[in-house]
Amino acid sequence: MSTLEPAVRELADGPNFAAFTVNLPSGRAMTNVVWVAAEGDELLVNTEVHRTKFKATEADPRVTLMIMDKNNPYRFAEVRGRVVRTTLGPKARASIDALSQKYNGKDYDDANIASERVILHVKPEIQHVH
Repeated sequence: MSTLEPAVRELADGPNFAAFTVNLPSGRAMTNVVWVAAEGDELLVNTEVHRTKFKATEADPRVTLMIMDKNNPYRFAEVRGRVVRTTLGPKARASIDALSQKYNGKDYDDANIASERVILHVKPEIQHVH
């Protein structure tokens, strides 16, 4: 596992969307567009405990994040790594508000929350910036 490369951190710190790919129990991959943040040497993805992507990472923690520069879609980072831990509770709720502020300029709407929020902490293993 490695430290987060500066160019990856730059993309994760900006309001750039990421494609988040998980491995399903069937052996197929599933990709969702997500908000992303960087903290220390980890990338953070916030989801809910009832979501397929969360359940898939509990069974197989290997994931890929592709973070695309919103101003230049030909510039992107690909990070392959593992979900090394999760965070629930007030920190996860505060995290979704911070992400919503970054992407939408306002706190996350409580009406959109169907179950408990959870932060997926992704530790990079392989990083490429294009």
